[in-house]
Amino acid sequence: MNSFDEMTTFVRVVEAGSITRAAEQLGVAKSGVSRRLGELEARLGVRLLNRTTRRSSLTDAGRHYYEGAVRLLSDLTELDALVADSEASLEGRLRLAAPLSFGMGHLAPAIDDFMRTHAGVLIDIDFSDRQVDLVAQGVDLAIRIAELRDSTLRARRICPVRLMLCASPAYLKQQGAPRTAEELQRHRILHYDIGGGPALRLSDGRGGEQLLHIRPSLVANNGDFLRDLAIAGHGIIMTPSFIAWQAVATGELVPLLETLWPPPLNAYAVYPQTRYLSRRARAFIEFLADRFGENPYWDQGLLTPRGTSGP
Repeated sequence: MNSFDEMTTFVRVVEAGSITRAAEQLGVAKSGVSRRLGELEARLGVRLLNRTTRRSSLTDAGRHYYEGAVRLLSDLTELDALVADSEASLEGRLRLAAPLSFGMGHLAPAIDDFMRTHAGVLIDIDFSDRQVDLVAQGVDLAIRIAELRDSTLRARRICPVRLMLCASPAYLKQQGAPRTAEELQRHRILHYDIGGGPALRLSDGRGGEQLLHIRPSLVANNGDFLRDLAIAGHGIIMTPSFIAWQAVATGELVPLLETLWPPPLNAYAVYPQTRYLSRRARAFIEFLADRFGENPYWDQGLLTPRGTSGP
């Protein structure tokens, strides 16, 4: 076993969190991973990992070796990419994670077009609204719609994401349309939640914000499900425009509170800062940024909040 393979295996064990997960990601037997680690520690004459049946933790020597190994492997990967023929077709597996509604509604047709151009790229995608651990799951790239707080990740903005309040004409005919934030609190709210709690943040477009604590009539972790219930007349939703745009265009949903809109978010492509971004991943990010842009197709023609110039 050469030093490069030992180093690569060690880094993968650290990032995966266990020998078992690293073996699964590398596609080798668990005994093979253990053997490589043992040979590396024997060659260096130090213990790099404290191993248990479920987890592995770094020793002080292991932490220093890991930091240096990540830099060295990233430099080597980047060197390979720089000297590769820039006109060569993209090839290899690209592991992605994406939110379900955005993924099925907008990412799926984008991937279709991308794969027609780059037939050598193999896509492995996990659709989930919950944030996956990119390192532990061996994911190359994730699409996230959020305010990014994780400093261990690098991010590239893909497009703006507008949030909007809306309800069906039938619901508004029966219950009336809220004209203020206080009136909104008295309505039936269909709430999207994956752990953030029952609250709505609204902006007046001039820097002022209100945080409304609500008692939702229904809570779910899927935006398409909530949109369909809103269309059926069960209440008001706060939803990304990329979920509601077609229902708004057909009149099945009506935008509410023109002067108080939820602050916009952004869609990002994120990846671990300890991992060099492959050429196929970089090409995919650029493809998405060009496809969606600053004025995504789902926002074109929708009502613009008063006091703003766009999404």
